[in-house]
Amino acid sequence: MPPEAKKSLAELLAIMAALRAPSTGCPWDLAQTFATIAPYTIEEAYEVADAIERGDPAALREELGDLLLQVVYHARMAEEQGAFAFADVVDAIARKMLRRHPHVFGSAAERAAGAAPGFWERIKDAEKAQERPGAGVLDDVPVGLPALTRAVKLQQKAASVGFDWPSRQQVLDKFKEELGELEAALAAPTAGSPRQQEAIAEEMGDLLFVMANLARHLKLEPETILRQANAKFARRFAGIELKLAAAGKTPQQSDLAEMDRFWQEVKAEEDKA
Repeated sequence: MPPEAKKSLAELLAIMAALRAPSTGCPWDLAQTFATIAPYTIEEAYEVADAIERGDPAALREELGDLLLQVVYHARMAEEQGAFAFADVVDAIARKMLRRHPHVFGSAAERAAGAAPGFWERIKDAEKAQERPGAGVLDDVPVGLPALTRAVKLQQKAASVGFDWPSRQQVLDKFKEELGELEAALAAPTAGSPRQQEAIAEEMGDLLFVMANLARHLKLEPETILRQANAKFARRFAGIELKLAAAGKTPQQSDLAEMDRFWQEVKAEEDKA
């Protein structure tokens, strides 16, 4: 038998329209709104990143499909409200890519000039000034971003107008300063009081913000390296569990000293590999 023809984008749009059809659609899909679907959109973006991190092309294909479905879903709901349709989403992003790549799609002079450093941000800033006159430098950094990612984007925006530490050493000095302030908050005489807890939380937030800034100065993406650190911790703890299981025990039957000893063994084994 000949292989079944691949489904098209037009068919996917038709499937979503059928799922949202008022009398014959899926009750769950009909009950959804932009707000209820938004968490799934964020989750699917993370799953795409996870598939890339794992180097799994098959999973990446599936997760990209799930992410595309989110775009189709939002566009369908917008079309039902008369706001815009999927074709408008495609048109808008295509025009943006053409507009923001004059060194590829522009005039002969623009193509000859090439991609000057910082051209993307300059074009974005010009667009923002035209669309939202009087907007502040940080106004277009989305609040809904993961906190570490938003910290870096806020810092990048501030740096674009000259508000930045000139060297990484100054960022390190600021890190030490914030660490000292956290230690002072922890040692405050009002131990356990709501005021002390607020001070500790504030200083911890400042410390995390500076750590994100240090990662930026080191040209590292803090979300990425933290995911890698999370994966390393999970892998090594799984190694502890294997060693405990070989001894006929569970983590609940162990203690910190034994688990730390196994942790060091797992770490040493990884270092040798």
